[in-house]
Amino acid sequence: MTRRAYWGVALAALIFLVVQVGALALVPTFYEQGYQTVEDPTDPTNSLLYIGAIIGMTAFMLAAFKYDLDKVVRLIIVFTSGVLSWYVFAAVIPIELVAVGLSAAVALALLVYPEWYVIDAAGALMGAGAAGLFGISFGLLPALVLLSVLAIYDAISVYKTKHMLDLAEGVMDLRIPVVLVIPTTLSYSLLDDDFASDANDIGDEESEPSPDGDSDHADPADPDDDSDHADPADRDAFFIGLGDAVMPTVMVASAAFFSEASSLGVAVLPALNLPALLAMVGTFLGFAGLMWAVMKGRAHAGLPLLNGGAIGGYLVGSVLAGVPLVSALGLAPYL
Repeated sequence: MTRRAYWGVALAALIFLVVQVGALALVPTFYEQGYQTVEDPTDPTNSLLYIGAIIGMTAFMLAAFKYDLDKVVRLIIVFTSGVLSWYVFAAVIPIELVAVGLSAAVALALLVYPEWYVIDAAGALMGAGAAGLFGISFGLLPALVLLSVLAIYDAISVYKTKHMLDLAEGVMDLRIPVVLVIPTTLSYSLLDDDFASDANDIGDEESEPSPDGDSDHADPADPDDDSDHADPADRDAFFIGLGDAVMPTVMVASAAFFSEASSLGVAVLPALNLPALLAMVGTFLGFAGLMWAVMKGRAHAGLPLLNGGAIGGYLVGSVLAGVPLVSALGLAPYL
């Protein structure tokens, strides 16, 4: 990889780290403020409901793009950004009016000036907030089910049905924090990038990084595309789905909140324990493997590697912390 490609990967890793540390920091406060979204967080059917909601939202967005309702999708995502930002700001800022004002500013910035750093900042806020909320709402078994099923769904939607590529075609030009924009050069501007002319050459926006550039695009839908312009190391930016950062972080947050393992005693992250820490390590091992594969110029589903790394790291951390495997898997109540 070129030096600028390394900088891009480092920036992406930093955003992932911000999402994970942010979610860990928010977990205790979210619980204290009553943000747990389900009555029984140990019920694995909660995961199935959420998976159904993801599939339903995907179908809605594809239909919206088909019938030229792009602006509706953009407004929904911007509104969601403001709401999730409010959860985060309200947890750390005691003055409610200030929290509301800041979250409104996030939404407004996305509407009027969706440059890459605005989208990435909003995405990091959304990611930390969403992962924290899901972390306290999905017990260990539901979290494991959620990540496993979504990893399989991600692989199918990228490699088989490829409908995530169709979704990307509609999403990219909206410039919303469904994706994290990772520039590899300081001169890059998302506002100046013309996606419309390259709509079919953009990868899965939700679950895998897709190399992209100002004018040269490698078609991720074509695994045999070996054209000279397909070198991702020379791109001015690439894109990573926000879901790639959020989903493995749900495992991290769930492990920190529900695991029997004792806290590591980190003052700024009181919920951090060994299973959560190694889930983070596993996520970044999966991230490294994903970046290695993507920089070779191929489109890849992100969640199999990222979720797999998070789950593997969590289980290793549980064993090292002395947590029985049955408890680590969340199966104790059923045995």
